[in-house]
Amino acid sequence: MTEAATRRRGRGGGGAARRAERSAVSFETARFIERNIPNFEVLTEEALEIIEHNAETVLEEIGVNFPDNPAALDRWRDAGADVSGERVRIPRGLARKLCATAPSSFTQHARNPARSVEVGGKNLVLAPVYGPPFVRDADGGRRYATMEDFRNFVKLGYMSKWLHHSGGTVCEPTDVAVNKRHLDMLHAHMTLSDKPFMGSVTEPDRARDSVEMAEILFGKDVIQRKTVMTSLININSPMTFDDVMMGALEVYAQSNQACIISPFIVGGAMAPVSVAGTLTQVLAEVLAGIAYSQLCRAGAPVIMGAFVTSIDMNSGAPTFGTPEAAHITYGAGQLARRLGLPFRSAGSFCGSKLPDAQAAYETANSLNMGLLAGVNFMLHACGWLEGGLVSSYEKFVMDADQLGTLHHLAAGVQVDANAQAMDAIREVGPGGHYLGCAHTQANFKSAFWKSDVLDYKPFETWEDEGARDTAQLATERVKKLLADYQQPAMDPAIREALDAYVAEKKAAEPDSFM
Repeated sequence: MTEAATRRRGRGGGGAARRAERSAVSFETARFIERNIPNFEVLTEEALEIIEHNAETVLEEIGVNFPDNPAALDRWRDAGADVSGERVRIPRGLARKLCATAPSSFTQHARNPARSVEVGGKNLVLAPVYGPPFVRDADGGRRYATMEDFRNFVKLGYMSKWLHHSGGTVCEPTDVAVNKRHLDMLHAHMTLSDKPFMGSVTEPDRARDSVEMAEILFGKDVIQRKTVMTSLININSPMTFDDVMMGALEVYAQSNQACIISPFIVGGAMAPVSVAGTLTQVLAEVLAGIAYSQLCRAGAPVIMGAFVTSIDMNSGAPTFGTPEAAHITYGAGQLARRLGLPFRSAGSFCGSKLPDAQAAYETANSLNMGLLAGVNFMLHACGWLEGGLVSSYEKFVMDADQLGTLHHLAAGVQVDANAQAMDAIREVGPGGHYLGCAHTQANFKSAFWKSDVLDYKPFETWEDEGARDTAQLATERVKKLLADYQQPAMDPAIREALDAYVAEKKAAEPDSFM
């Protein structure tokens, strides 16, 4: 934190914060999902043991690479691994032993405490799309993302009832210098939303900037005690842990901030074509990555990730919503639970170029797969289009709307006296109807999930209103949410300190677009 930022933070009084809080406009956000349904498991005990044994064999005999990172090699050597050049071979059982110090669950604190989330156990936290360089909407078509787009997506995420998390790189704003855009992105998450958010991982120094900005927002003394950021650390599959991602991991782990340690696998390209072979590699990679986080700081919060999709063998393009991806996701969930770690996977995945029927089918398969697999943190839960190249405005609100179905499915089936509805059955009897009975009148507002996007009107009404398809309805929804947006309140001194930090950092070096 800069000296100027420290001084400005110190001037913030409790009175200003309380006045800001009283004037805040709050939008309803559903609490993170707590499952009351069983997980779907596809692997037998024998299959799990085979995969676990083979993953340990991979670590011991084949090993993993930590290139351009002498400090990491020293840590592994001191821990008892066999280090030869950049190759690290991990004795059987060592990685699993190191992983045991990682917590089975953790709280990510939001600046609005009511929107903090619990990651792990039977919980599911939903976060938006991450990383696309392009955006698409009905008016502008497909184009490179800008900072204005980024801020719009943060606002849409804040306004979305079923979305628990603001996410990270909801799109890549290409109109801001590469070495500075992370500052504007973090500033947007911190000021335009009060939901939890993610830090930058594109350089270790940018991870340090993320920690320093979080210290301004939450207080420097808070960061070492509480987790306020979750960040995505991708493994360069197969079995390579590059120095940039590991450098960011080191910064976050040492600061008690959570990391999703996740292989990035397209089956047949970065992993074997078979489900069991891919799961073996996934487990070997996450064991090594999570173990390394614990070498950086024992007890650092982590999430076991698995981003896995299949490949079209004709075009080489990734495919989504496939049965093979489902098998891998279900199996990875079982392996994560046996490790006692939170699990990240699934999302609103699709390969479609438009928010059309292909997008809907593939996304529905992927979202339901994540719910049933026991996923605890779902990145890309809304907005993903074109294999992750595009953040779509229309698909963002379509997906965010459908996340409501996950909440209702996860709630399970109630069998209390009200749910049994015996009074209604007695009241109506044979040949009657339930529309006017007392039980229906008492429960109709909450009995069924209702979409805020889809059209349920009779044909004549639908036709009179312009015969709008789902994409058109989603365009109208986007415009309404952005028009209704009101910024959450923030202590003026904290806002001033964040503004000053970003301005000073951006002024300190020339722009770079490389």
